[in-house]
Amino acid sequence: MAASPPVHPVDEVPPVAQLGAFGLQHVLAMYAGAVAVPLIVGGAMGLSAADLAYLITADLLMCGIATLIQCVGFWRFGIRLPIMQGCTFAAVAPMVMIGTGSGGLPAIYGSVIVSGVAMTLLAPVFGKLLRFFPPLVTGTVILIIGLSLMPVAGNWVAGGTGAEDFGRPANIALAAFVLVVVLVAQRFGPPLLSRIAVLAGIAAGVAVAVPLGFTDFSGVGQADWIGVSTPFHFGLPTFETGAIISMLIVALVCMTETSGDFIAVGEMTGRKVDPRGLADGLRADGLSTVLGGVFNTFPYTAFAQNVGLVGMTRVRSRWVVAAAGGMLVLLGLLPKLGAVVAAIPAPVLGGAGLVMFGTVAASGLRTLAQVEFRDNHNLTVVAISVAVGLLPVGVPTVYDQFPDWFQTVMHSGISAGCVTAIVLNLLFNHLPGRSPAAAPEASVPVDLAGGPGENTVEQTGEKQV
Repeated sequence: MAASPPVHPVDEVPPVAQLGAFGLQHVLAMYAGAVAVPLIVGGAMGLSAADLAYLITADLLMCGIATLIQCVGFWRFGIRLPIMQGCTFAAVAPMVMIGTGSGGLPAIYGSVIVSGVAMTLLAPVFGKLLRFFPPLVTGTVILIIGLSLMPVAGNWVAGGTGAEDFGRPANIALAAFVLVVVLVAQRFGPPLLSRIAVLAGIAAGVAVAVPLGFTDFSGVGQADWIGVSTPFHFGLPTFETGAIISMLIVALVCMTETSGDFIAVGEMTGRKVDPRGLADGLRADGLSTVLGGVFNTFPYTAFAQNVGLVGMTRVRSRWVVAAAGGMLVLLGLLPKLGAVVAAIPAPVLGGAGLVMFGTVAASGLRTLAQVEFRDNHNLTVVAISVAVGLLPVGVPTVYDQFPDWFQTVMHSGISAGCVTAIVLNLLFNHLPGRSPAAAPEASVPVDLAGGPGENTVEQTGEKQV
């Protein structure tokens, strides 16, 4: 009897205990970012506390559904990789402008639905563009993603944006404690503990934070036991031309960013993304965005912090992230459970975020190690792309005098760097023109690890991009 083919690590189903622990780790890593978008948009619109709570519950429910669609998949929807889904921050500024205008939430949801349909229809086109995302581009984008997320972790470390005690030494000490626990668990812990090092750090941080008065569980008692988001809770959607155009720009930005995330996870898990898989993943994003507009929430995309968690823990199973999606669905249906998770102090998340976001940046460097930088323009591509990507991160107001459509693209360091890397790669490595001087023809195998090993590249005169 012929032996069954080995199961790829992406398709492996860990034991139930590990599945739960690894999945919870993903939920904790993205929870603060998941609820930030409805909090920001709803707060800017002056919504009541009850409406804000409803937006958060709806968002958690749809985050879970979108994650299940992406990880488990059906027909041609879903990339079937460990991809965690959440509301995109690229849509925050346009949605605030739409929502605070005459259209309100119905205009936001109308534009979200149209953009989701457009993403679904454009997915096959992006799938055919995969050849324009070589390691030169993807490594640069992954590096920018990690570096761009560092201010998010920094704000958490200091106590969270807008906190009255922002920057208090005790906040930073708590974050440092979490960071040390993560490092100790990863370096000295047994294999299982090492793989849930982030969860161990967060748990230890909460255990220390409770007696020190960092936590506030008052919201748990006020939350309902059951909460179900119903379609068009805030009224039937309206379709305004200006709102739709703004959200279509956001859709293109999201598709560009998500393509980089998909390819990054493909590299990390050893299941490289082909054009069909990329199209299936983007199509799932489009479907989730349409559902978001129907169920009172916002556009969905891959969450970069969870990409970093995949790289750090080396847990490649998509069923782990699917379990996390199931937990989010539960949190969306049981607001009391969501309130418990929301009570985790920002500095605790910050200590874990430093590790996760740094891992994303390091993964980008690892991808760039595959690229040949000798006697070509690849170093220029990386240098300019990183500079453009980090400009709005370091100077958030740099583009405030530009038109709204320009700000939508360039205010996101990830999308700005991604677009720049794609354009420069086309300019230097695809368009005909004067070629750089050829490298010597001799082929010298070089071990990237600095000694004998499997990771070698052939240094030849041919560019590796």
